[in-house]
Amino acid sequence: MTIDTRRNRNAKIVATLGPASADRETIEALFHAGADVFRLNFSHGTHEDHKQRLDLIRAIEADVGRPISVLLDLQGPKLRIGTFAGGPIQLAAGDRFRLDLDKDKPGDQTRAALPHPEIFAALEAGTDLLLDDGRVRLRVERCGPDFAETQVINGGPLSDRKGVNVPGVVLPLSALTEKDRKDLDYGLTLGVDWIALSFVQRPEDIREIKAIVQGRAAICAKLEKPAAIHSLEEIVEETDAVMVARGDLGVEMPAEQVPAIQKRIVRACRKAGKPVIVATQMLDSMVAAPVPTRAEASDVATAIYDGADAVMLSAESASGKYPVEAVSMMSSIIVQTEADPHYREGLEASHVPPRAELADAIGCAMRRVAGLLHVAATVAYTSSGYSALRMSRERPEAPIIGMTPRLATARRLALVWGVHSVLCHEVESVPEMTDLACRTALKEGFGEAGRYVVISAGMPFGNAGTTNLLRIAQL
Repeated sequence: MTIDTRRNRNAKIVATLGPASADRETIEALFHAGADVFRLNFSHGTHEDHKQRLDLIRAIEADVGRPISVLLDLQGPKLRIGTFAGGPIQLAAGDRFRLDLDKDKPGDQTRAALPHPEIFAALEAGTDLLLDDGRVRLRVERCGPDFAETQVINGGPLSDRKGVNVPGVVLPLSALTEKDRKDLDYGLTLGVDWIALSFVQRPEDIREIKAIVQGRAAICAKLEKPAAIHSLEEIVEETDAVMVARGDLGVEMPAEQVPAIQKRIVRACRKAGKPVIVATQMLDSMVAAPVPTRAEASDVATAIYDGADAVMLSAESASGKYPVEAVSMMSSIIVQTEADPHYREGLEASHVPPRAELADAIGCAMRRVAGLLHVAATVAYTSSGYSALRMSRERPEAPIIGMTPRLATARRLALVWGVHSVLCHEVESVPEMTDLACRTALKEGFGEAGRYVVISAGMPFGNAGTTNLLRIAQL
């Protein structure tokens, strides 16, 4: 059974699954409300929980006849202080506070355990430490390989196992913990489509996970540390996609800097032709309320105006009271924003020149042809997804049909701006490809007889990354 699931928008929606969205009825409702990608957050839940949800997604996918993407989000290193003997303490500005490696000794008003030698190895006098999501700020006055004497800059309550952030410092830590490696192995066994890597600090972190994954899933780098922004272009070059993790960025750098950083990341990804997701607290009030604030609606719209490939819901769809309403609202905001004439003007103004290579030359020509002829659709016949990605980079006015004989590719493309994924059979000739593209465009509701479509592909067929053909056909 094939159901009409064509989206009347280009930007995609990533919806996180959790306790509020664990049953088939809700997951199916989220899909029909507009979710294109489902996020499995491995910071919470058991392997069995995630397997049950993925099985439900695949069953829904089979029923609706539309590729659905699944993103596994790894937890990453969690840096935390130890426990306190007499319950929470209260720190005041000017207090002296010691951190050390003695995790067996409970903390008190003057000290706490910090069982992470990697942090002490990176500290020096003048470094700031942020505790409890930045609510408490300490400044290092003296330190060694197993301790740090600090002064409290911003005081407040402090209790057991609160998180620690070290802004502006590259920590000698792998982005992959032992838990992450087990979760990654399990997720690859299940057949997830995307892996989101937390705690990315440098390009080497991406290379490390790619060596493990070996192409079995695409990699999404979560940018949540200032150190990653210093290596932004190199990280974007290494990864398959990027997530702007604004929550952690807002802890490690002043909140007023996050909007500019968000725009910089989106621009870098658009230039490189890599999908970019804007995430965290986009419709946060809908965790408890059936409608968002006007500021939140504007926040989502801003990401769309900037040309982001996708926007993400976290607690709103995972644990909130109104998961389906949150997805529906986000979809409505995207549709309204993309209908604004200024949206297209903004995309055109922010378009960056293509690279001097075959795929970009084809994509650039396709964009011009699509604009001149007002075509019904552009079609990317692709094995690896590369043709569709380069076409999406151009942000054409006509919708993109991503046709591929590989189910894994069809699912991955569900994240990409403007791409309507369609699974098809292998083709052996240009006439066969042209006929299949035209029949698919008509079947999927992208035009009527007599209109034109623009088709890109790579010759010979089946060879990844060989986009070298542009063809105009009439439906």
